Order: sequence, then structure tokens, then C-alpha cells
Amino acid sequence: MSALPLDYETLRLIWWALLGTLLIGFAIMGGMDLGIGALLPFVARNDAERRVLLNLSGPTWEGNQVWLVLGGGAIFAAWPAIYAASFSGFYIAMIAILLALILRPVGFKFRSKVDNPTWRSVWDWGLFIGGFVPSLVFGVAVGNLFLGAPFRLDDTLRVSYEGNFFGLLTPFALLAGLVSLSMLLTQGATVIAARTQGPMAERARTYGRWAALATLVLFILGGVVALTMLGGYSISSAIDTGGPSNPLGKTVVITTGGWASNYSAMPWTLAAPALALLGSLLAYVALTARAHVLGILSSSLAILGIIATAGLSLFPFLMPSSIDPASSLTVWDASSSQLTLFIMLGVTLLFLPIILLYTTWVFRVMRGPVTTTSLNRNPNAY
Repeated sequence: MSALPLDYETLRLIWWALLGTLLIGFAIMGGMDLGIGALLPFVARNDAERRVLLNLSGPTWEGNQVWLVLGGGAIFAAWPAIYAASFSGFYIAMIAILLALILRPVGFKFRSKVDNPTWRSVWDWGLFIGGFVPSLVFGVAVGNLFLGAPFRLDDTLRVSYEGNFFGLLTPFALLAGLVSLSMLLTQGATVIAARTQGPMAERARTYGRWAALATLVLFILGGVVALTMLGGYSISSAIDTGGPSNPLGKTVVITTGGWASNYSAMPWTLAAPALALLGSLLAYVALTARAHVLGILSSSLAILGIIATAGLSLFPFLMPSSIDPASSLTVWDASSSQLTLFIMLGVTLLFLPIILLYTTWVFRVMRGPVTTTSLNRNPNAY
């Protein structure tokens, strides 16, 4: 393996950064659709307005899902231990997310097939669930990473999970879920405000401003709790960052306020929470000033800062264990082999630019406002 141009430690760091990039990409791109879906019953007050919102995200949501698929694939291939532990422990939560996401394509396809108010109302609330539930549960999952998941590894590295779904719904985890929900509502609101007109755009600005303020306040509250009240994990033994993956080859201690250690050791990491706060504040200002492009960019900046803050606070932990801290999975001991990471990196460097190019092209083609008039001219509209 030494013949490879990148050493094992560097490859692990690259894939940790790539995983964060893919999650941020999904939160920004897919967050537009999730936010629009969660706002659908409130921003749109009649059938014509709801059709506008459906056609706002309908043509692009499938492409935006690519970021979620890539993120899941990266966890499966680059961090198999994380994939095994998370999908075992968070299985019911994952099923809830998948069932909610399934409602979206079905709702897009079937809602307008029958010209019946009850039929369409049912699918409208289905689309709301498809946006609201994933937005909340993704944040709950991240909150549980700070608390630690109740799993342990045996001598053969098999995962044994000792928790249940309701155990995930702790106050701090729900607070993290609300941060996720509010930031994605802001993202959806900025898109609606930018690409619709009239009363619907005004309602989106109102909901967006409240969501941006909620994101700001909840993020600060969550940060204070996580950094001063929760037990933070740290590795107390020597660890070979370039050695073979063996999660049981370390000693882990938990100390109150331990999640703040990275910020004192690496002051540059404070840029992440600063971006989160700045982005949320700018999103509020932009929505107030009707600065549409600035609103979307600011909301996206807040998403980047919030997710980066979570990742940098946890580093090098990817999935801590609350019942057996030594079983916690980290960047240094939960990855695939060096050769696997290197081959996957080459594939990623080939295909990621293609994804960025076609995503840019699609949004360029679909740019401009969506109105009732434009839908009437389009025979393929939902």
C-alpha cells in the first residue's frame, strides 16, 4: 500500500471531508425540496398556488436526491463500520425517513391525476410529511451522535445495539432536530420567495424570516448545551492514524464540555459556527429586503456552517458509543482499506464534476419564476 501516492491518514481525512461535502450538498440542494414540501400547506392557500409549488421543485427534486444517494454510498463504501452501526441502531428512524421520502414522487405524480379537492388535499399533506419528517429526523440523528449511540462491538467487531427508537427522542436530540427543520424551512422559503410572485412570495418571506430567526436562536442554544453541558468524547490513548482499522484499539474518556476541545486546539474551526450565525442573520435580512439571490446564498451558507460545526465538533469521532466508549467509531479506525479509499477517490474525482455540471445546467434551464400562467402554457406541468 505504500506505493500509493497518498498515505492512509491523508485518505481518511479526505474521505471525512468528502462525506461532509456530500451531506452539505444534499442539505442545500435537497433541502430546497424538503423545505418547500414542509411549507406547502401554509404558503399555498389554494389549488393554483399549490400547483405552483409542486412545479417549483418537481422538475429538479430527483437530481437533488443524487447527493443523498452519494452520501449513503460514501458511508457504505468508505466507512462500512459506520454504515453497519448506524443502520442497525437507527433502523426505524431510517425507515421513517425512507417512507416519508417515498411520498414525494408518488405525490408529484398522482396529485393532479384526479380533479377532486379531497384527493388533492390528501396528497398535499403527504408532500408535507415528505418534507417535514426527514428534515426533523436527520437533525435528531445528528443530535444523538453528540449524545452517543447505545452500541458496542464484540471481539469480532460485530455490532450489538441496545437502544430503541423512542430512546433517540431525547430533549437535546429533538433540539437538534428543530435546528435541522428550521434551517431547511429557511432554505425552502428563500427559493419560494425568489421564484414565485404575489401573496405566495410574501407569505414565504414571512415564514422564511421566522425560520431564519429560529435557526439562529436554536443553533446558539444547541451549541451552548453541547459545549458546556453534554459529555464530550476524546481519545486518551496513543492511536496510529495511518494504521489498520480496529475500533477496539483505543481508550476513550468522556468529560463535560469535551466537544469544545477542537475549538481550543484548532481556533480556525470557529469559522464554522461563525458562518452558521452569519448565514442565518443574512438570510433574515435578505428576505426582509427581497434580495432573492442573497437569500438563497445566505441560507446555503448557514447550512454549510451548521453541518461543518457538527462535523468539526465531533472530529475525529464519527459515531460515539454511549455504553462502551472504547467501541466508538472514529475517522482513524472505521474506514475501508487504503486501496479502497484511493480507488473510490479517483472515481469521485471523475464523476463529481459531472454531477456539478449537469446540476448547474438543469437549474439554468429551469430558472425564472413559476406562475399560474406559465403552468397553463406547459402541458407537462403537474
